[in-house]
Formats: sequence, structure tokens, C-alpha cells
Amino acid sequence: MPDLTGRRRRFAGLDRSSLGHHVGPARRVGEHHERGAHRDRQVAPQAPGPHVLEVELDSDAEVMRYLTGRALSRAEVERAHRRRIAAARKVPGLGFWVGFDRGDFIGWWILQPPHGPDQPEVAGEADLGFRLLRRHWRRGYAAEGTRELIRYGFGGAGLDRIFAQTMAVNAPSRAALAAVGLTFARAFVSGDPYDDLVPGAEQGEVEYEITRSTWQQRHHGTGP
Repeated sequence: MPDLTGRRRRFAGLDRSSLGHHVGPARRVGEHHERGAHRDRQVAPQAPGPHVLEVELDSDAEVMRYLTGRALSRAEVERAHRRRIAAARKVPGLGFWVGFDRGDFIGWWILQPPHGPDQPEVAGEADLGFRLLRRHWRRGYAAEGTRELIRYGFGGAGLDRIFAQTMAVNAPSRAALAAVGLTFARAFVSGDPYDDLVPGAEQGEVEYEITRSTWQQRHHGTGP
């Protein structure tokens, strides 16, 4: 999981027309000048079907360390892809996006409805997740994309609460969530057993959250 304490970059904002869809062209969402270099970043709505870039991502055991504890096979990646697409489609406006920097795949971000035994189905709430290639860790990309999805979630999708869950021992992820404004909400024992033995799973899970009112107060100085 990337460390979000690195150099900050700024998204110019996602094109509203691309959100909530899963098929479509990449859209430029920002520009950054660093040491004289011109950098374009794009977020593309994720298309249904196997995605070769996800195979590269999930075949890295270190990326999957706190998720499965091992690299995934191509067949497992394809099944996971279909699950994410199906989950994101359940609520209009939520979705699953991939990020690029000058054509170089960075990773993906998702806002999906609550699902599974650890996430009560509450209208107006969404589960936030992201996964980046290891070569893009500690470069600020995770924070940049996550902040933009939070902005969209409250400002465009009309959400009331965004949350994220991870293993209690996953210190990098917990720091990442805190860095983008989410705060600790609870610790719990998952009702969804791991398919694989993941070191540290016996210490349980944690949930972080941010509400619309908190986000508005921080960014606009106003209440709901």
C-alpha cells in the first residue's frame, strides 16, 4: 500500500459525464508540472471484462499482502474484476475507475455500495477502495485519486458517508486513510472469512469514515 505523505499533486476534477459508467474513453483530469516536465493524468471508466492491467497489479504478492497474502492467478483476477463491476453498478453514480499518468497505468479506485456481512446496506453510503502498482507507491497518486473520489462522492453522487475497511495490522493503509481525511470509526472481527491465511488477520479489521457534513466543514466552512 502506498505511503501518502509524499509530494502532493492536484486533480483538476473528473468530468461528471464519465462518472457512474464503466465503458468509455479515458478523460484528462489534471495537469502537473514537475522539474519542467508536462504530466497529464487521466481516469478512465473501467470496462466490463478481463483487464490485462489488473493482472499485472494483482500478480504482485506485495500489492496483495493484506488482501489475500499472495499473488492472484489470471482467472482469480478476472473473477474479482467481474465482482467489482457488478457491485459498482448497483447504485447509480457509483463506479470503478482506472488511473493513468501520460499513458502509464497507475492503478484503480472504486466507490461501491456497502456489501458483505461487515457492511450494513445503508442508503447514501459507499465503500471506498484503491489499489496501485508498486512502482507508483509513495508518489502521491493514491491521495490524489482518493481525494477526488471523496469530492465526487459528496459533491456529485450525493453520498452522506464514505468509509473504508482494512486489516488492523495494515499500518500503511491506515495512515493513507487518515492522510486523506478519514477518521477511525471502529474495530471489528470480520464475519467474512479469508479464503487464504493472511498473516495478521487474527488481529481483526478496522473501519475509517468521513461524513458529508465533516467534508463540507473542512472544505467549505459550512454545514450540510
